[in-house]
Amino acid sequence: MPYDAVADGPLPELAPHVLQDIYAHARETYPEECCGLLMGADHSAEIDEVKRCVNEQNRYHELDPERFPRTAREAYYLGGKDLRFLMESLSSARPVKVIYHSHPDAGAYFSAEDTRAALGREPDETAEPQYPVDHIVIDAQPDRIAGAKLFRWSPSERTFVQAAEYAGER
Repeated sequence: MPYDAVADGPLPELAPHVLQDIYAHARETYPEECCGLLMGADHSAEIDEVKRCVNEQNRYHELDPERFPRTAREAYYLGGKDLRFLMESLSSARPVKVIYHSHPDAGAYFSAEDTRAALGREPDETAEPQYPVDHIVIDAQPDRIAGAKLFRWSPSERTFVQAAEYAGER
């Protein structure tokens, strides 16, 4: 599916349990970043399934600290099995529509590192997202989840822009 189909499509609609599930995941992995995939029926905006992924960042950092200078406290890395699942889902009846991850103590924003990871390279005027999905970043704080924001690629702006915001826990 081309990315323009996502950029022009309706925003994802999260079933009530989805936000609770991803917030719980962020709390459980704090102070490290969590990551996962959100799915729903093809040709529908509804997101009704969460697939928690393993953040492989520490493993890659340990193997090659020069190429992977960040730890899971500051970054996430989807492993091969999760990436294969993502790729295979895109042609299925229940595709991945959103990749989510948390930012411990840093706020819900789409960082330069997030942009490079989503593009698979340094951004420039020809770069396009690797996968036709949106992204949710969760603001994980020591005592609560402060909220989350959804980011979507803007073909005209050539970057990811905030498209939705979700309330945090009270």
